[in-house]
Amino acid sequence: MTDILTIMRTSTVIPVLVIDDAATARPLAEALVAGGLRVLEVTMRTPAALDAMAEMKKVPGAIVGAGTVVSTEQFEQVMAAGAEFIVSPGLSQGLGEVIVRSGVPFLPGVATAGDIMRGLDMGLTNFKFFPAETSGGIKALKALAAPFYQCRFCPTGGITEASAPDWLAVEPVECVGGSWVTGGTMAEVEAKARAAAALRG
Repeated sequence: MTDILTIMRTSTVIPVLVIDDAATARPLAEALVAGGLRVLEVTMRTPAALDAMAEMKKVPGAIVGAGTVVSTEQFEQVMAAGAEFIVSPGLSQGLGEVIVRSGVPFLPGVATAGDIMRGLDMGLTNFKFFPAETSGGIKALKALAAPFYQCRFCPTGGITEASAPDWLAVEPVECVGGSWVTGGTMAEVEAKARAAAALRG
């Protein structure tokens, strides 16, 4: 994968994964990939995250990235662990410029016009709209996207299986992030992943 837009277009839904036990990571990745969701975002919210990424990268077809990256120290850690893309909840100039210079596919979080303009200044045009539901939902994203016609989005935060189709119907939305696909047995996860992968025909 050479760019974030290609990665965004690979999966209709990007599972947002909070892994507490690295031993569960590989079976979870296998179930998600088997269901058709190849792009996996492992959030840096638990001590097991780095080991979980390493386990998931063993799964053929999986594209494993790091989410909730908020510092250059974390960025260095996830790159050492083999992250194939980076997702951050917001966009700071310091961290953003370091990631952009590295050339690693980067999906920073934005919620305002100022956030997007900061990203454009860095040469970025693909963003995570976060937190999607509490930042005004679909109406807010449509209003934001209008003046930034060149930008594409992955809304994340509060999106459910029921609301995902409405988000995916918004023209500049390439994919959505969600955690609803991750619960239950591995057979249930695979079934949820298959249903999610089919949300956009």
